Amino acid sequence: MTQTATFHDLAGKSIFITGGGSGIGASLTEGFLQQGAKVAFVQRSDSSAFCDEMEAKHGNRPLFIKCDITDIAALDAAISQATEAHDTVQVLVNNAANDHRHSVGEVTEDFWDWSQSINLKAYFFACQSVAKGMKDNGGGSIINFSSISYMMGNPGYVSYTTANAGINGMSRSLARELGADNIRVNALAPGWVLTEKQLDKWATPDALKAHLERQCLKEHLAPQDIVDAVLFLGSNASRMITGQMMVVDGGVVTTG
Repeated sequence: MTQTATFHDLAGKSIFITGGGSGIGASLTEGFLQQGAKVAFVQRSDSSAFCDEMEAKHGNRPLFIKCDITDIAALDAAISQATEAHDTVQVLVNNAANDHRHSVGEVTEDFWDWSQSINLKAYFFACQSVAKGMKDNGGGSIINFSSISYMMGNPGYVSYTTANAGINGMSRSLARELGADNIRVNALAPGWVLTEKQLDKWATPDALKAHLERQCLKEHLAPQDIVDAVLFLGSNASRMITGQMMVVDGGVVTTG
C-alpha cells in the first residue's frame, strides 16, 4: 500500500472504523496505521490474521473487536472498549455497509429493516456514541460513507440507495447540531472502487468499459484513492470543512 501524503496530526490519534478488517475498510485501517494513529475497528468476521499482518508490516497493531453493528448495544460497548484502550475516539469512520442486490418486488419488511439497520441506523448510533467524548475532548471528525449510487439513481438495490441518501442528510444535520462542540461531520461518496468483492461479483469487461466511459478521469478507482480522502477529512488539514459530501469517483457525478 502506497502512502501518498503524511498528516502529522493523525499520529497518536484514536481512530474507530466500522468494517475495518476487509475491503476498503481494511485499506482505511492500514492507511491510519501508516500515519501512526491508534486504530480500533469492528468486524463480524475474525480479523486476527489481518491484525497480525498489520503489526508485522507497520509495527502498529490495530485493536480488533468482533461485533455485528446492527446490535447497537454491542456497537456502543465496542466504542467504549476502544476508548479504554486508545483514549477518546477522535476520528470515527462509518464505513461498514451491505449493498446486497434486490428487486423492488422481492423486498420484505424484514429485509428492509435489516438493510437500513446496517446501512443507516448503525451510522447514527455510532455518531451518537462518540459525540459526548468528542465534545469533552474539544472536538473530533466523523466521516460517514455514502455512495454515488443514489446520485446516479441506480436500480437493483433501492434499500441501499435510500440509506445512502439518508446518510448525506443525516451528516448535514449532525454537522449543524454538533458544530458548536467543534465536531466536524462529513459524508464521503466513493464511485466504483475495484475491490476484490467488486471484481469477483460485478466487474465484467463490458461493465468496466461502460463505467469508465462515464468518468472524466479514464482510470479505475483503487482503495488508495478513498483512503487519501478519508485521511484528509480526519486530519486538521480539513479543519473548516463540515456538513459536506465529498465525491471520489473520477468525475461520474457532479455536486453543487
